[in-house]
Amino acid sequence: SRFEPRLIDLIRSAEQLTAGNTGLNLTVAANYGGRWDIMQAVERMLQDSPEQRTGFAEADLAPHLAMAFAPDPDLFIRTGGEQRISNFLLWQLAYSELHFTDTLWPDFDDAALDLAIASYQKRERRFGRTSEQLTSASPAPAVQQPPRERDV
Repeated sequence: SRFEPRLIDLIRSAEQLTAGNTGLNLTVAANYGGRWDIMQAVERMLQDSPEQRTGFAEADLAPHLAMAFAPDPDLFIRTGGEQRISNFLLWQLAYSELHFTDTLWPDFDDAALDLAIASYQKRERRFGRTSEQLTSASPAPAVQQPPRERDV
């Protein structure tokens, strides 16, 4: 409702044209704010389960986030020389690797993406643990998940 009717029509048309595609998921975060998302998730959770006013866990809130349908990003790339996340996916970026580049978005090409991925591949994904905790822990699951608060 915050967009002009013509833009809404274009968005709906694009959704219909790509509804059967399975190779890639594209999410456009237009008119989105991370603080808004957390606040609306709390409101939705409390509407659905008023008894959870206190003592709720991350798992109780997470399904109410706007991006609950998507996995948390492994890599966040910020173009244009800015080194901040600017209220974007505040909850979801908790364990993401961050890559900052001076390259402007219109110029961000395959080579720039390759550099970001190469940087990511050099990192040790610890999800709040130390390197020592990772090596002394049991074998990692196929897809490593961030620890729950009580695991840290």
